[in-house]
Amino acid sequence: MTILTIEELAAQLQPNQAIAGLDLGTKTIGLSVSDLGRRFATPREVIRRVKFGVDAEALLSAANKEKIAAFVIGLPVNMDGTEGPRCQATRAFVRNMEQKTPLPFIFWDERLSTVAAERVLIEMDVSRKKRAERIDSAAASFILQGALDRLASLARDGLSD
Repeated sequence: MTILTIEELAAQLQPNQAIAGLDLGTKTIGLSVSDLGRRFATPREVIRRVKFGVDAEALLSAANKEKIAAFVIGLPVNMDGTEGPRCQATRAFVRNMEQKTPLPFIFWDERLSTVAAERVLIEMDVSRKKRAERIDSAAASFILQGALDRLASLARDGLSD
């Protein structure tokens, strides 16, 4: 497994490869998957965290089912740009995944993704209970959509493929 920048990912992705977005929480892993054209992020069922081995197996099973070529994982940077314990936990999760998969990971600044996801769910009139169930995958979709938009921008600028 490799940790790539979004520009490096753009250079190595093949046409019709989906990528996944991840929002790593302490209790769940929000999951979102792109379409094969990499235009849209679609939330998937959250993965309930148990322990690393079980979590990794569930994540890789979903990736295999969806034919994922790479993971974009939200990096919970503080609003002032510093990295705290949650960033360290995310980086440790990715380091541990290195033993489990050759698929690359891309860190993506996720500041305000959960806030944006919650706002959209409220606008959709989703009940508080349902929002709690969907927030992590919705946040993963915001993370992934940001990366997809950047990949599209790089393609327009001729910096990929």
